[in-house]
Amino acid sequence: MPKLERQSKFTEEENSCPSVIKGPRVIKTICATLNSRPGVYRMIDQSGAVLYVGKARNLRRRVTAYTQLNRHPIRIQRMIAATARLEVIETHTEAEALLLESNLIKRLKPHYNILLRDDKSFPYILLTDANSWPRLIKHRGSQSEKGEYFGPFASTGAVNRTLVALQRAFPLRDCTDSVFNSRTRPCLQYQIKRCSGPCVGRISTNDYARIVSEARAFLTGQSRDLQQLLSSRMQEASQNLEFEAAAGLRDRIEALTQIQARQDINVANLGDADIIALVTAGGKACVQIFFFRNGQNFGNRTYFPSRTGGLEDPEIIAAFIGQFYANKSPPPLVLVNTLPLQKALIEKALGSRANRKVVVLQPVRGIRLALVKRALVNAREELARRMADAKNQEELFSALAKTFDLPSPPNRIEIYDNSHISGSHPVGAMVVASPQGFLKNSYRTFNIKDKMPKPGDDYAMMQEVIRRRFGRALREDPERKSGTWPDLMLIDGGRGQVSTVTRTLKELSIDDLIVIGISKGSDRNSSRERFYVEGQSSFILKPQDPVLYLVQRFRDEAHRFAIGSHRARRKKSISKSPLDQIPGIGIVRKRSLLNHFGSSKAIADAGLGDLESVKGISSSVAKQVYLFFHTDR
Repeated sequence: MPKLERQSKFTEEENSCPSVIKGPRVIKTICATLNSRPGVYRMIDQSGAVLYVGKARNLRRRVTAYTQLNRHPIRIQRMIAATARLEVIETHTEAEALLLESNLIKRLKPHYNILLRDDKSFPYILLTDANSWPRLIKHRGSQSEKGEYFGPFASTGAVNRTLVALQRAFPLRDCTDSVFNSRTRPCLQYQIKRCSGPCVGRISTNDYARIVSEARAFLTGQSRDLQQLLSSRMQEASQNLEFEAAAGLRDRIEALTQIQARQDINVANLGDADIIALVTAGGKACVQIFFFRNGQNFGNRTYFPSRTGGLEDPEIIAAFIGQFYANKSPPPLVLVNTLPLQKALIEKALGSRANRKVVVLQPVRGIRLALVKRALVNAREELARRMADAKNQEELFSALAKTFDLPSPPNRIEIYDNSHISGSHPVGAMVVASPQGFLKNSYRTFNIKDKMPKPGDDYAMMQEVIRRRFGRALREDPERKSGTWPDLMLIDGGRGQVSTVTRTLKELSIDDLIVIGISKGSDRNSSRERFYVEGQSSFILKPQDPVLYLVQRFRDEAHRFAIGSHRARRKKSISKSPLDQIPGIGIVRKRSLLNHFGSSKAIADAGLGDLESVKGISSSVAKQVYLFFHTDR
């Protein structure tokens, strides 16, 4: 255990100094008394509140770094300036320091540390160690009762659903000892076949012990072997004409199948593992953790660590792992999407807590990589939902206005994008966003009608979309009273697209709409988007800027909607015949023509006499078909 070697305090005279001088002076004074051993330090303000808890392999070197105020970000400078006292705990090893740091952060919740808020304990399934009649129950809290614990599960609901299925497959009692000892007749659990009735002697001790052994085998990952065993026993009972016993075994096999189907993923040879995925965007972080025990998915949990702004992913995930396992025993394997800082040290600390080897691994292929990617997708979705709530949206829209020098936060943003394949089936798309979220009822698609100078001319496509969108707006709402005019237009494209849109708006005598283009950099890096405003130099935003995340969401939604609209149009055209566009050609006549000529192309190439010779096609209809294919339209 870590031992308190030294605690340093300072006088009122030092605390009376101006804070900007006092903090570095306090730290510099204590540095003279520190040695180079590992340990944990606490920075405390004038009121006694803990500002920061940190660990160090070399206390003197680490703490001395805080005396050079100007070398730190403003956030850390404020922390140093507010420091009135420094307390140090030396430890024997750096691993002990890491464990102690995690415990102190969980308990003290310092203002400048990354905090993981988790006030709930995880539920488990407990197979008790009762002498003759073990119980199979849900358990939450300290694991003081003797028995085998299986879990953790992500939620109480996951445990309850699993227990219901387990009781059908393994009819073990769940009642307390007092209820068990006072029963004189079977309870409702026995009547619905979720208990074997040991309280009233409906099952022998040996048979009950066998069910306990089977339940333990299943919960430790031997489900396939157990299912085969039960199947052979069912066949044997059926051959011996013991149909009631065979039916009971059949029901248990069915229950086992349901349990296995209820798991999201069953991964052979995975064993016990936690899958952790971290996503950061817009200055916020989201961690998704999946629990696998004996290769079975026991559910997931989402966390939003605070005070992560400006920190790199390896540092955030290192802090998360340290605090998450501060009061939990880690599994032998922890899979992550980003390797934490000081990975070897974290593994050593976790191994010390679990009394066995613990490996932290970033997979690169196979099912393990698939599990991490799945957790990563969930983390992205959860973070998007968190960022999209009303309060965050209002703050982001205000930041957007400040970033792009808008007169006020916009109430309606229209985002435009095009989609086509080599110029075929071109579609323009408009997506609308507001502080309340995406306004999907206001989305619009524009099937491109004009003939373009060359296939896939994005400039010409965008020009048609803008002309049609605002030409209609000028006709229907020239006074702009309906609230359907945008405060800001975002264009998926660069300077050329912005110039095209601005020029088209001017042709419509509209010169007061703000147009911003967004394009990826030359390396197509999604965190290096470049922004274009007419008459200004292009610029980029910092990767962690919340406004960048907001605009990326807008751009991605427009891209998704444009591609979906293009696919729908293309699919419709594939199943559509040119004959459908000819007035007077219904199903019967179309069938006659196709049966005679074999294809639409052959009909288009046919002469007028050939068309007239088709049964059911009159001269007037034949002429109409011929003119359709041979006249410019």
